[in-house]
Amino acid sequence: MPDPAPLRCPHDGGALHRAERSWGCARGHRFDVARQGYVNLLTSPPRRVSGDTAAMLDARQSVLDAGHLDAVTAALVEACVGSPDGVLVEVGAGTAHHLAAVRRVLGERAAVATDLSVAAAKRAARADPGHVTAVVADVWQPWPVLDATAAVVLTVFAPRNGAEAARVLVPGGRLVVVTPASDHLAELRDPLGMLTVDPGKAERLHAELDPHLDHLDTREVRATTTVGRATAAALAAMGPAGHHLDAAALAARAERLPERTEVTVAVHVARFTPR
Repeated sequence: MPDPAPLRCPHDGGALHRAERSWGCARGHRFDVARQGYVNLLTSPPRRVSGDTAAMLDARQSVLDAGHLDAVTAALVEACVGSPDGVLVEVGAGTAHHLAAVRRVLGERAAVATDLSVAAAKRAARADPGHVTAVVADVWQPWPVLDATAAVVLTVFAPRNGAEAARVLVPGGRLVVVTPASDHLAELRDPLGMLTVDPGKAERLHAELDPHLDHLDTREVRATTTVGRATAAALAAMGPAGHHLDAAALAARAERLPERTEVTVAVHVARFTPR
């Protein structure tokens, strides 16, 4: 089994150590492990929106389990092969599906899945038992990971905090960022009322990260998958649309789709490394 995850106390920045059903630091701060296996290290209200709901995560799990985004997972694994020693981290991890896939290829390493959503942390705790430590944390607050301990940080359709990524990565470590291309899920957007992709997304990504990390490369990943109406609705519900689309209205929209729809999966996988 891998060493325990190098967690950091959110109060004083010291190392946290696991003891039975809690994590604690040398200064006496203690954080209980929930019955579902995650630990909540939030110490102040989140700075931004709340995390994904249980319904959104159920939709995501169904899509991922059916293999509709396997091309994205495979590209992530490839982007991480050859990384240095260190822990694996996914920020905004959701179910930690991608993190677990990377861990299985890279071998016996500790992994940390962070998400603002308690519902997500419950699922992430089950993603890769004995390897993934699931933590409730805010991407915009100091991450609960010790300095220079992470070989890889993943963000898949999730917010990026360049300063924190640079802090936790070891020299030569990699931040791997997945963002949607302009035509990602394009066939479903108008019929299901999904949000469009920001045309300035790539420029905004570099503006966020360039002060803290060097850009290594960017790869475009493209595939197609054929989905039924229920899966089409799940693809919409698992993303940002899940926060504003009523489930009944979304189901009604999906019923107007053809019985089977071929859908474009198109993403950019960008790699960065700390200076």
